[in-house]
Amino acid sequence: MSPRGSPAMIGAVDDVIVAIADPTRWRLLNTLAARGQGTATTLATEVPVSRPAIVKHLGILDRAGLVRSRRAGREVLYSVRPGRMEETARWMSRVAWEWDTRLAMIKRIAESAEEDR
Repeated sequence: MSPRGSPAMIGAVDDVIVAIADPTRWRLLNTLAARGQGTATTLATEVPVSRPAIVKHLGILDRAGLVRSRRAGREVLYSVRPGRMEETARWMSRVAWEWDTRLAMIKRIAESAEEDR
């Protein structure tokens, strides 16, 4: 498999990157990571947007595989699912390694061309 991964993995990585690119979602994810869990109501006290907006943002994070939800009575508790973020970090590391390798090759070619002059 290519260091960049399968098309399905690339799609999952795209979903994560799009989800965390939004500052509100990034803040929600960090708040959940620090607290362990939270409801849309409790998270709304941490982020300056409405509760319905929080629910929409949590839905995007959920679809990206970054949070899980479970019903507890009348409330829905959200918590972080670290697996998808870890997959994304591994993908980014592989892509960085690939670019480092390419740049090192370009550097060697350039230095060789300089020596030949």
